[in-house]
Amino acid sequence: MDSHAPDRSALTPLAYHATVVDYLRSHEPDVWRWASARTTRAEHLEALRVMLLRDTYRIDAEAHADVHAALAQAMARLGVDARATLYQSPGQEMNASLVYVPGEVHIILQGPLLERLSAVELLAVFGHELAHYLLWSRDDGRFLVADRILNDALAAPGTSGSHRETYRRYALHTELFADRGGAVAAGAVAPAVSTLVKVQTGIGSVDAAAYLRQAAEIESHEAGASNAHSHPETFIRARALALWWEGAAGLDQWIETRLHGPLALERLDLPGQRRLQALTRGFLAHYLAGTPLASEAVLAQVRMLFPDWRDDEPAVGPEAFAAEVAGDDVRAYLNALMMDLALADPDQQEAALLRAGRVAQALGSLDALHGNLRRDAGFGKREMDRYNRQLAKEAQA
Repeated sequence: MDSHAPDRSALTPLAYHATVVDYLRSHEPDVWRWASARTTRAEHLEALRVMLLRDTYRIDAEAHADVHAALAQAMARLGVDARATLYQSPGQEMNASLVYVPGEVHIILQGPLLERLSAVELLAVFGHELAHYLLWSRDDGRFLVADRILNDALAAPGTSGSHRETYRRYALHTELFADRGGAVAAGAVAPAVSTLVKVQTGIGSVDAAAYLRQAAEIESHEAGASNAHSHPETFIRARALALWWEGAAGLDQWIETRLHGPLALERLDLPGQRRLQALTRGFLAHYLAGTPLASEAVLAQVRMLFPDWRDDEPAVGPEAFAAEVAGDDVRAYLNALMMDLALADPDQQEAALLRAGRVAQALGSLDALHGNLRRDAGFGKREMDRYNRQLAKEAQA
């Protein structure tokens, strides 16, 4: 085992796990209390055990001593002390999963994992599943409670896109956490990476170092965030694991970029909604700052969005909406907000529209604002030419 490698003390939930837990506890306290109070009934546990016995082959320790020895080693390295049972389920696709029961470890293997994986790769598989157990068990089960709430929200009629996106991102971060457990159990990154590739491709032999170079090459050509539903793309998982193992600086920001991407209206999660709300508030303050535009009509419009609006709201400038932070749809949304304020008071409409143009220039969204002016302010070619001349003149002054 690599003496410089992270050990189980380094297995801490990712920042997004804590963010979602804090959000749900703060904004859904009744739901949180209800979900926290839920217990797994004894009859449900018994039905689960019966189902596992009926639908799988139980891998007993006496007949499969080497497999159980590997599981015991992985449990020791991760500090898991619980009764453990292994099962082999039908199916040819290689996979492994954990059925979470408090105080018990139930791991289901599928496909030819035991035949295709080396001894150290099997440690990585067990470590990955045991990391799920650790995450759900720690801190009074708060990360399990968050997972339950989000999962239940998906099953409810009319669930929102933000709930679906939050659950998706929460699942992606959970897999990165579990991958770390796999590496800790194996004592190295390479077995965890080769296992990922074997499970994904079915190939019998993997050069982990070569795949990590491949993953870096893929990343250099693909700047977008993950589109995966439950497990990040294998190249992202491999890169994320290697960077964590090396203690790379800026890892949290790297994960933010690779799993979240810029703010986008169509992909807002629950924390993202709160973030955009705060940014919107600051942006409106910036639009009004240093101008005489905050008339009663305009402030009435602002208070429709933010009833508790204050005269001393802190401003958030266009630099907060750079391309790496916010997508074009967010800047289009800001343009629309400025148009709403500019048209709210006919007595100052010309000055307000020019202010919107100057801010849009700083945002890099002036071309898009032209569309708003044509559609919402009724600008034709003559009005647009005059407007652009005025903006140019102000820029030269």
